[in-house]
Amino acid sequence: MDHLVSTTWLSEQEIIALLDRARNFHKYGARELPGKYTVSNLFFEPSTRTKISFEVAERKLGLDVVPFESGFSSTLKGETLYDTVKTFEAIGVDALVIRHSDEGYYEHLIGKTNVSIINGGDGSGQHPTQSLLDLFTIREEFGSFEGLKIVIAGDIGHSRVARSNADTLTRLGADVTYLCPEEWAGEFDSTSEWTEELLHSDVIMLLRVQHERHDGKMTFTKQGYHEKYGLTLERAKMMKDDAIIMHPAPFNRGVEIDEALIECSKSRIFKQMEYGVYVRMAVLEAVLNGRK
Repeated sequence: MDHLVSTTWLSEQEIIALLDRARNFHKYGARELPGKYTVSNLFFEPSTRTKISFEVAERKLGLDVVPFESGFSSTLKGETLYDTVKTFEAIGVDALVIRHSDEGYYEHLIGKTNVSIINGGDGSGQHPTQSLLDLFTIREEFGSFEGLKIVIAGDIGHSRVARSNADTLTRLGADVTYLCPEEWAGEFDSTSEWTEELLHSDVIMLLRVQHERHDGKMTFTKQGYHEKYGLTLERAKMMKDDAIIMHPAPFNRGVEIDEALIECSKSRIFKQMEYGVYVRMAVLEAVLNGRK
């Protein structure tokens, strides 16, 4: 595997192999990669979890990590993303993790540089490593995906997490329902009402309301959104005993999810963050081994 920019580039067999490798890291701990590799993380949008998770994964694998801060880079002088990537290639970087607001930014890079690209999130397009860590979390809980009923609720149309998970979960056999305000559905067939059947699903995956992508046109108050589309305490009481709550974070407390549910026994939100390191180690290993 030379790059990982979209889940659609992965076969089901490759997805399972990455999850197996991540489980191996989880169970037996990290092993430094043979050989010497240099990587950097180019984040042009704010990030805490993804950026730090990649950095921890890279250091556990023994990689040299070149620091990069977009706010102090030549991009402020008008340098294009392509020229930035070519610069990293020239100074000897093997792989770049890139987050950028432009959807599909990687299409202008693949095939034009020898640097391996890992997509850390592109606009409303794809977030492949978040999808893989979500899959890892679900698999650790239920053992497989076939026949699981999963609700993805929130800002669906703007969500690269929803887009990546819609691809992977359905291909692996899960039954996915999308719940959101009608105007946030994007290309997805969705419902705008919580029903008892939906609340009896195996997984309720909540998504952040992405205020930054609404151009100031948010039509809901925080309380209004929570009451109609959020996971309230009352709705959580209707969930199955063995069902779990997921959220890619950052979460808006009291909006997508009641604050009291964030660390409840059904919540796997912080487990998702922990598992993200193992998944990103597996991805980095696969991509860097692909360069041999």
